[in-house]
Amino acid sequence: MTSLSPSSSLSRIRIGSAPDSWGVWFPDDPQQVPWQRFLDEVADSGYEWIELGPYGYLPTDPTVLTEEVGRRGLKVSAGTVFTGLHHGESVWEKTWAHVADNAVLAQAMGAKHLVVIPSFWRDDKTGEVLESDTLTPEQWRNLTSLTERLGERVRDEYGLRIVVHPHADTHIDSEDNVTRFLDGTDSSLVSLCLDTGHYAYCGGDSVKLIETYGSRIGYLHLKQVDPEILADVRAKGTPFGPAVAQG
Repeated sequence: MTSLSPSSSLSRIRIGSAPDSWGVWFPDDPQQVPWQRFLDEVADSGYEWIELGPYGYLPTDPTVLTEEVGRRGLKVSAGTVFTGLHHGESVWEKTWAHVADNAVLAQAMGAKHLVVIPSFWRDDKTGEVLESDTLTPEQWRNLTSLTERLGERVRDEYGLRIVVHPHADTHIDSEDNVTRFLDGTDSSLVSLCLDTGHYAYCGGDSVKLIETYGSRIGYLHLKQVDPEILADVRAKGTPFGPAVAQG
């Protein structure tokens, strides 16, 4: 058996940023920075790698986007998709159309990953409760089986690896839900994008997760939370969107 030395392991790490770090959550919103400014500022900050963010924020024409990132010395690591696969077969075709659009662009830009974010049970802008925050056994089966199907098809058709992103106000959030999801999915088809901020926000311990499920983690979003604000958010039951606005 051979093992990687710390130096050789670190040489494989690529550090980048994403539109999310500039407050971009939507393809188009007047409160968000223009995409040109994001690209300029992320390059000026010294980053080489970026994610695409919500589909439609950056140009979706690969020729245009290649020119824009290329002249700034940037490369694309991943695209981002939003899914509600716990709803079952009824949402598959619509989900796949959304995923395919993103995958085509991500592949054209040389990305290797597709970040998959589960749908929200509570509206991230208004805080309106859209559905139960707890899945039924049937919904869990839908979620795990269709995520595996998604991972296989994205891999086979586009050569990309899906990494599922636990997220506040979704059904893959807490330690119990994250580990249940990982235990219920095939490691050859589904990996995790561990977002340390979201996981802490939902009560998880990132170090513990890395120690117990490290082989399943294929991608990282490194963030942190303010414990005083988090305590206030939990005490008041503040939805995620307004909680972010608190800092």
